[in-house]
Amino acid sequence: MRLPPPDAARSPRTGYTRAHWEAAADALLAAVEPYATGDRALYHLPGARASWSGRLSDGLEGYARTLLLAAFRRDESALERYATGLAAGVAGVWPRVEDRSQPLVEAASIALALRLTRPLLWDRLDDGVRQRAADWLGRALTAEPWPCNWELFPVTVGGFLEEIGHEQEASRKAVDRGLERIEQWYVGDGWYTDGPGRAFDYYNGWAMHLYPVLHAWLADDPGLLALYGGRLRTHLGDYARLFGGDGAPLHQGRSLTYRFATAAPLWLGALTGHTPLPPGETRRLASGALKYFLERDAVDERGLLTLGWHGPDESVLQGYSGPASPYWASKGFLGLLLPPEHPVWTAREEAGPAERQSAVTPLAGPNWLLQSTRSDGVVRLHNHGGEDVRYDPYYTRFGYSTVTRPRVSPPDNCVTVGGDPHREGIVPLGVGEGWAASRHAVGPGAELTSLVVAEEAVEVRAHLVSGAPPGTSVHVTGWVPADGTDERSDLVGVYGLSGGPGLSDDFGLSGVVGDGPTLFVALARLTAERDPLPLTDAVSVEVGETTVQGVEGVEGVEGVEGGGHGRCDARDLTVRWPSGSEQRFRFRRTAPDERSHPASWTVAPR
Repeated sequence: MRLPPPDAARSPRTGYTRAHWEAAADALLAAVEPYATGDRALYHLPGARASWSGRLSDGLEGYARTLLLAAFRRDESALERYATGLAAGVAGVWPRVEDRSQPLVEAASIALALRLTRPLLWDRLDDGVRQRAADWLGRALTAEPWPCNWELFPVTVGGFLEEIGHEQEASRKAVDRGLERIEQWYVGDGWYTDGPGRAFDYYNGWAMHLYPVLHAWLADDPGLLALYGGRLRTHLGDYARLFGGDGAPLHQGRSLTYRFATAAPLWLGALTGHTPLPPGETRRLASGALKYFLERDAVDERGLLTLGWHGPDESVLQGYSGPASPYWASKGFLGLLLPPEHPVWTAREEAGPAERQSAVTPLAGPNWLLQSTRSDGVVRLHNHGGEDVRYDPYYTRFGYSTVTRPRVSPPDNCVTVGGDPHREGIVPLGVGEGWAASRHAVGPGAELTSLVVAEEAVEVRAHLVSGAPPGTSVHVTGWVPADGTDERSDLVGVYGLSGGPGLSDDFGLSGVVGDGPTLFVALARLTAERDPLPLTDAVSVEVGETTVQGVEGVEGVEGVEGGGHGRCDARDLTVRWPSGSEQRFRFRRTAPDERSHPASWTVAPR
């Protein structure tokens, strides 16, 4: 891809300006054009892989997602070509929008593009084409979505159809219904789950915030914009911390082939005036993501986006991923709706959070702990509250970062108890200054209660196994950097664990469950520093056992050891850092509830 020379004065960190974004958009649009059908209704991009929806749906996906890019670019000549394709598509070429069908997804992209470019595209169509297009889109108003971010696709279609006066009552109902349904998934602090459960990922930014905020902004609805824009503002305070110093987003969650769609919520905050970020920081983070992928083979020799993360990579794909799926990355060009004179384009780039200072930041909504180090720009996510077992390992690991990716066998950042590495049914136990904790079942009657404590690049990982038979094996793994990179991984057992890390199929630390609840503690580190301190010099850990009198929630509980006597075994952990700070935690039993085993444990600061 040919881009303008870097502008070091305005963009000292990435060199990218609006001209680079425009050139990238133009190149992507030009590259897909040869793959349009003669009537321009479908874009059949090359590749042997097809999605589970089939070739016709994949062709519609190619049309809809690249139309969205043309809409953000406001390229009138390109929009004329898409107008031709629209006329043919709604005349019978496109598949119908049905319940839980892929065309429902693509209908939202088409409706959003038409709404954004109404004077340039929609208003220039013949009346007959407009009517057929409205009828085709109208099926999305009553089509049943999957219970996740799909609920927002009828909202997006309904907002456009109501604006043009088509089935206004049904359109309003679709909008209200979708917005009402996503409320059950808002967990606070700017975070949504992507449907039932605790699936936290980039769909927060490029879907759960994007569609409601854009709808409220386009509808000029101050009440809705205050609600959803306020949530976006809060979310962006956390979201900005998910990008490494090299521009990379965290490698976590599904649909990672959408790549620089991760820039969409950053631009959205600037576009609607709901962001805590300075204009120069917004552009630095967004441009950093675009540059990161363009420099790492996201685009092939034909100028097409590949199915993968850097280059082609089957490991990040799902069954719905077809040849044109990566073009949801078009959302990353939302910033082109801002005029050239907007401060987000004219301000000098400012450093992102990972570049400004090292930080350990608790995120209460997803129960995550973010750990970033200024010296190498690496961002690490400690996951103690997010899961989606359908897409393991991109949700269920204890750790993710901007420089590593999940390893399948043996699994990285995992605790295996009795040969079982699965982690599901995660119960968040809280986050705080420098720590996060969770609990999950590890077999019939057994549980793992986990705590991470972090400062700078160093981590203390503590895991208490309860309910497992004595002699049960425990295996703990840490980070696995990619070959040929500057990062190194350290993993040292300090309590109940022995062994050492490596890159063979036998890396990690091992231990054995004793007679009763057993605590295992390891020190871990992922760093690109050349000569870091030995881990044992970087932190001191002390473990103790005690009997607690009158523990709240335990006294008098039948079936819990110590119940009725006001006594409870506990494990204490003290962490001392070279900075002089000290943190103390206590693992203790809790009362049973409908979700947990009667002998559940919890952990909290003391």
